[in-house]
Amino acid sequence: MPRALTILLGAASAVVVVAGVKAIAWLVAPTVLAGLIVIAISPAHRWLRGRGAPSWLATTAVVVLVYAVLGAIAVTVVVSGVRLAGMLPEYAGHHLVQQAEHVLAGLDRGKVLASITGLLSDLTGLTTSLVFLLALLLFLGVEVHWTDSRLAEIADQRPHLTVALREFARRTRRYLLVTTVFGAVVAVLDTVALALLGVPLALLWGVLSFVTNYVPTVGFVLGLLPPVALALLQHGPRRALAVLAVYGVLNFVVQSLVQPRYTGDAAGLSTTTTFLSLAFWAWVLGPLGALLAVPLTVLVKVLLVDADPRAGWAAALLRTRARSRHGQHVETPRAQ
Repeated sequence: MPRALTILLGAASAVVVVAGVKAIAWLVAPTVLAGLIVIAISPAHRWLRGRGAPSWLATTAVVVLVYAVLGAIAVTVVVSGVRLAGMLPEYAGHHLVQQAEHVLAGLDRGKVLASITGLLSDLTGLTTSLVFLLALLLFLGVEVHWTDSRLAEIADQRPHLTVALREFARRTRRYLLVTTVFGAVVAVLDTVALALLGVPLALLWGVLSFVTNYVPTVGFVLGLLPPVALALLQHGPRRALAVLAVYGVLNFVVQSLVQPRYTGDAAGLSTTTTFLSLAFWAWVLGPLGALLAVPLTVLVKVLLVDADPRAGWAAALLRTRARSRHGQHVETPRAQ
């Protein structure tokens, strides 16, 4: 077929696929997240098996570990949320709160009610997705020890697909490890700084900064706004500016200068590709798509680009380094 027709047919197929994924985002997003968690913990399962642990014991230990981590985060958020709700009456007389109440009073009650109804619907959907995610984690965790045998069977007929899937798992683990380490460092520093500045619920905001670190580019802003707002209500503009300055310095040094170099090498994606993937997957899958943007882009890349020897030109556009004519990697400039 003519190249132009091939491009048009490929673009049309991509539109249909993306529309289908967007329509079942409620299913795709939790499934991908559960799969990523299982990929991340599978080395622990192999380590336990290598130490002589029975398969059922290794699987149980890994699943319990994941549930324990998720449960600890959930308990921290719930307890801190209850404390925050108890603190809100203290700010009822604050002039900023009064101005906000005055603005809300002038809004159309019908629109406000519709917005609240939509929010409750989103919360209900989030609860359903959480239950679905926990169930998937259990099922996938039970089946994790069959992964190698299944990949071996696939390799008999589709060796390139097996290589691509193994590459996706390797890059995903590296990306999650790098992001988790830097997220933990930033979270600890943020928590200590907020505690020293006297901002309430410092642990909650530290957990929030840890979670939002998985969101490329804009995660810093999402983790910054709540503590700045609370510092403004509690201590005034100077303390809010201090929080803003501390977060800004930490973000610039750790998340803008140091982390992108390791994250880009781990995922094999350029900074521009990472930013565009954030916008795209957030549009397709919603808020959870922002967390899954980089792993999903890596999955698409290894399946459609890396597995195809003829797609080297696309790989050159997407990866974080360019290859010289002698086969070596040459660093490409990164956007700061």
